[in-house]
Amino acid sequence: MIATDLEVVTVTDTSVALTWTTLAPGAGGTPTPVAADTEVRLAPADSRTPGATHFPDGSQRTPFHYAEIDGLEPGRTYRFEAWSDGVRAAPALNVATRMPGSPECTGEFTTLVPPPGRLLRTVALCNDVHFGEEVSGLIAADLPPGARQEPGLAPYPEVMLAAVLDDLRRPDRGADHLILAGDLTAEATPDQTRGVRTYLDKWGVAGRDWFAARGNHDRPHTGAEYGGCPAVADAAHHDCWGESFTARGDVIDHRVGGLRLLGLDTTEPDASGGSIDRAQFDRVRELLRADPDRPTLVFGHHPVTLDSAVSNIAGPGFVLNRPDATELQTLYRSAPGVFLHHSGHTHRNRRSPADLPLHVEFLEVAAVKEYPGGYTLIRLYEGGYMATFYKTRTEASRRWSTRTRSEYLGLLPEYTLGTTTDRNHVVLRDFSGLS
Repeated sequence: MIATDLEVVTVTDTSVALTWTTLAPGAGGTPTPVAADTEVRLAPADSRTPGATHFPDGSQRTPFHYAEIDGLEPGRTYRFEAWSDGVRAAPALNVATRMPGSPECTGEFTTLVPPPGRLLRTVALCNDVHFGEEVSGLIAADLPPGARQEPGLAPYPEVMLAAVLDDLRRPDRGADHLILAGDLTAEATPDQTRGVRTYLDKWGVAGRDWFAARGNHDRPHTGAEYGGCPAVADAAHHDCWGESFTARGDVIDHRVGGLRLLGLDTTEPDASGGSIDRAQFDRVRELLRADPDRPTLVFGHHPVTLDSAVSNIAGPGFVLNRPDATELQTLYRSAPGVFLHHSGHTHRNRRSPADLPLHVEFLEVAAVKEYPGGYTLIRLYEGGYMATFYKTRTEASRRWSTRTRSEYLGLLPEYTLGTTTDRNHVVLRDFSGLS
C-alpha cells in the first residue's frame, strides 16, 4: 500500500485540514483505492516533544482521507506527519505540492493570525456546479478524456453540491450567506435550472441566504428543448436560467448587515468569454457613486485581471475582455469600499493583482463539481477578513474529487489547487461599521 497525494488544503487561525489517498495494486497491477486508517501526528515546530496523535483508532477506515485538527494557536508554526496503517503519506509529484517551501515538502505550516475585533459574519464563495453534466474535464471535441461517475452512484454535480450545502450549515463552518458566481448548470435546460434551484431553496432563501450570478453555461440557448422558456431580444434564444433566477443583464444588489453584495452578468451569447453591457456599467456606476465607501463584495463569473487573462490555459479570450476589465477596475478606483471581486470560470484557486493601483482582491475559486471540489469562506471581522478554502468532506464527494484528479491528462491538480496563500490568507480592512 502507498499513501499519496498529501495536501495541506486549509490553514486557518486555529485549524488545519489535510487530505491524502491510500492505494494498492488491483487487478493487473493498476493502483486502486484501498481503505486504511487516518492518523496525523502534530506538534509545535519549536517543541522537542513527539507529535500528538490525532484520529489514531482506525474507526473511519477509508481510501479518501480527510483530517481536520482544531484547537491550534494563531500565528504558530507546527510540524506534522500524515499516516495510514503505518505508511507515511507523501505529496504527489506535482509542482503545487512539491515546490520549495510548500507545507507538503517542509512538513510544517503556520496558522493565520485573524484580523482584530469581533467576527461579524461568514460568507461562502463558490462556483461551477455544472448541474446536469455527465462528463467532467472536457475542453473541446470530447478531449482530453474526461471523468464519468461510477455506475450506480448519484450524478456527481448533485453529490458535490449537496456536500457543499451540508458543510456550510455545520457549526464549524457557520456560513451566514452563500454566493455562487456562475455556471450553476451544464447547459441551462429547464430541468437543470429547476433542479439546482430546488437544492438552493432547501438550503435557504434567495436574496437573503444565497445569491447567484449567471455563468456562460447558464446563458440563453437555442433549440426546441428551450422553447418553453422566455425568449430574449433576438427571439431565437430562450432564457431558462433567467426564468428560475434573474434576467439576463440584471445587476444583483443586496445588503446584509451593512455589507453590499453586487452580482454581475458577464456572459455573452454563444461564447465562453466575458463582457459587461452598457446598462450594467451604468447601474454599477450609479450604485457605487451613491455610496462609495460602503464595504462591497462584487461577484461575477469571468475573471477580470490581466494576470488571469494570461495565466489561464484557454488564454485572454476566456475571461472578461480587456476594455471592460479596465473600465470595471476604473470604477473601483472611485469606490474605496470595494474590497473583493469573486469569480469562477477557470476552476482554480488563484489570487491575482489588479491592473490598476487598487486595494481590491481579485479571487478565483476552484469549482464545486470536480477536484479540488470545494468553496472559500470569507470570515469578516471588524478589522478585516480571513479567506480559507475548504474541500468538501462527505465520503461520496471525496471519492469523486479523487477520481477527477486524472482530468487534463493528470495535470488538473497543477492548474486548479493553487498555492497555500492563494487558498488561505488574511487581509486587514476597516469593517467596524458592519453588523
